[in-house]
Amino acid sequence: MKLFSVRSWWWAILGLLLVCLPTLGTLTPNTIESDVAALVAFGPRVAGTPASEQARTYLIEEYRQAGYTTELGSFTYPKFEDLGSTLTVEDVAFEGRALESSAAGKLSAPLVVVPSVGQPDDFANVDVTGAIAIVRRGEIPFLEKAKNAATAGAVGLVIVNTSPKPLFGMLGDDVNIPVFGLSSEQGEPLLQKAATESLRANLNVNVSRHTVTGYNIIAHLPDVKQPKILLGAHYDSVPKSPGANDNASGTAVVLELARRLATTPQSHQAWFVAFDGEEDGLRGSKALVNTAEPQFLPNLQAMLNFDMVGVNDQLFVGGSESLTALAQKADPKISKIRDTGNSDHQPFSAAGVPVAFFYRGQDPNYHAPGDKVVDPKLLEATVQVAQSVIRYQLESVSNP
Repeated sequence: MKLFSVRSWWWAILGLLLVCLPTLGTLTPNTIESDVAALVAFGPRVAGTPASEQARTYLIEEYRQAGYTTELGSFTYPKFEDLGSTLTVEDVAFEGRALESSAAGKLSAPLVVVPSVGQPDDFANVDVTGAIAIVRRGEIPFLEKAKNAATAGAVGLVIVNTSPKPLFGMLGDDVNIPVFGLSSEQGEPLLQKAATESLRANLNVNVSRHTVTGYNIIAHLPDVKQPKILLGAHYDSVPKSPGANDNASGTAVVLELARRLATTPQSHQAWFVAFDGEEDGLRGSKALVNTAEPQFLPNLQAMLNFDMVGVNDQLFVGGSESLTALAQKADPKISKIRDTGNSDHQPFSAAGVPVAFFYRGQDPNYHAPGDKVVDPKLLEATVQVAQSVIRYQLESVSNP
């Protein structure tokens, strides 16, 4: 009797494995959950950094695997960076950061409390000439507070947040005085102390500006030069935050929508865009809008934007009445919110394009190192609502 050799056994097992293995075309694709995990693993995806490039490479490959052509839309912009600003009062150091577009400066001056939030009338009731003014956040933009302080003669401004989280803010335009933000946890005790005592503050706003190149990823089928609908989310995050909810969640939702629509007629009417530079002032979406062909925006019938959709059960939608109505038709439990314009739909809305902004509210880990986890069920629910809105919108256009 001939014995069954080891070599024969090995080939038999290998043959069985080859039969059982799926072919390349039937391999299980990345899930929405693994997309978020992959993006988070790259670290903070700050525009212009190696982590951003890694995220971009990953997304391009995933879109191509789903059958789409990808284009990169590059743009440059000046980047503001806090190099380590400090505030010290009576030898006590306070943790905070400069607001974007703040002037640089090193000051030693009296710290003067301005009542309320820094309206012109608030400054009329107190002398801040040659002083560092301190006000609370709220009611008016940071830029107005800074301009009001400078007009009143202040040489610097400290803004105290309304939450215990650090204050990350953009002035939106250059100002000629240093502006520094504090959390309520740091700032409220200082406000109370400065209201009853004469305090001297040392403020060192150490900031720089340099040029950053950002890249939007635009995915579409080869024949789609003019979409009827654009689905977008920003893939960048802020420094020190891995950005799971803000905004790997929205990025993964758009990617998953692309996968699910790939074999449907809807994919022939859509673009899928991962915006860069959102955290630096909606830079990517502004670049796309500003460089679009003359007829691109007038022929674009809807822009759906997804930002922070992986935490909190309640889904909110803001934007154009027609699209928010379609979202509530898809899911009556959706709540309508006032459009704040603080995400990538805003430049499209300003250009006259109907928009819908999908959002699940504030996250306790917003812009923080703890932004590492999202709920996959919430992402799936967002995808399902969006699929319905896309279908309703394209059907309404086809059958007015």
